[in-house]
Amino acid sequence: MSLENKITASLKEAMKNKDKDALNALRAIKSAILLAKTEKAGVTLDEKSELALLQKLQKQRKESAEIFREQNRPELAEEEEAQLRIIEEFLPKQLSAQELEAIIKEVIATTGASSMADMGKVMGAANQSIAGRAGGKEISDMVKSLLSKV
Repeated sequence: MSLENKITASLKEAMKNKDKDALNALRAIKSAILLAKTEKAGVTLDEKSELALLQKLQKQRKESAEIFREQNRPELAEEEEAQLRIIEEFLPKQLSAQELEAIIKEVIATTGASSMADMGKVMGAANQSIAGRAGGKEISDMVKSLLSKV
């Protein structure tokens, strides 16, 4: 089942349950999908594009919640965080720090990286193998940390 079909089914369920936060989050996802489809005139989104779209929405919600907390607007931050939880239901399970470290160590060994100069090579391979199970910043931080110890 495609992401769009899952979202539509979840949207109907949220309407029946009158879940305002879920409705807002699901409508935002559906809107982003429709926008992406119209930008590429009739092209259907593949799984990788759908994942990137969800990650973008996830990042936006996290940043918005942080800003609202800094501005002492907890009610708006809570709304963003509620939407974030709904969006994360459609993302793959995120890796723990230990799992991420193990995968990146394996990538470093596979690529033969030996210094920070090899960071680009490691990042490219790590992003492919991790794909959606960790954020880019977390991957980058872990790669920097591990390469500085090599």
